[in-house]
Amino acid sequence: MFSNYKPTWMVDAIYKITPSQLKKQGIKGILTDLDNTLIAWNNPDGTEELKSWLLEMKNAGIPVVVVSNNNSERVAKAVAPFGLQYVHRALKPFSRGIKQGYQLLGLKKEDVVMIGDQIMTDVKAANGAGVRSILVQPVIPTDSWKTQINRAAERKIMRYLLKHNPELKWRGGI
Repeated sequence: MFSNYKPTWMVDAIYKITPSQLKKQGIKGILTDLDNTLIAWNNPDGTEELKSWLLEMKNAGIPVVVVSNNNSERVAKAVAPFGLQYVHRALKPFSRGIKQGYQLLGLKKEDVVMIGDQIMTDVKAANGAGVRSILVQPVIPTDSWKTQINRAAERKIMRYLLKHNPELKWRGGI
């Protein structure tokens, strides 16, 4: 039950994921959610920590593509300062946007990981596409009104997953 919501890994924050950890798992590219994963949903500027992390991935030859349910204008504006490619209107929890993301990178599904802060959208979409996933804690503790609806159901599913999958724990890396 709820296996389609189970992340491969759970990491405290996206910034704790390193190129060496990814390469050890055979991961060559990153697909990532935007709001509350890379940046705070209400602050599109990002942090110095984010800029350092993106530079670290770039220097390691690990491309990053944003896969977001937001419209093109919103995503383009948010990722422009970082020079990232993106898939907008990804329709997560469906797998379409995830598939577009790894095809944009020219990689196979086995070569990428999806990183996101929601099991209801990011993890479910990754699992549906046959892609490994990393659930991260949200950048800030608040959400837009649309996301707040998912969080109530997500809490129940997470309680079930944690109870029945003792290996699922928040960690400082993968």
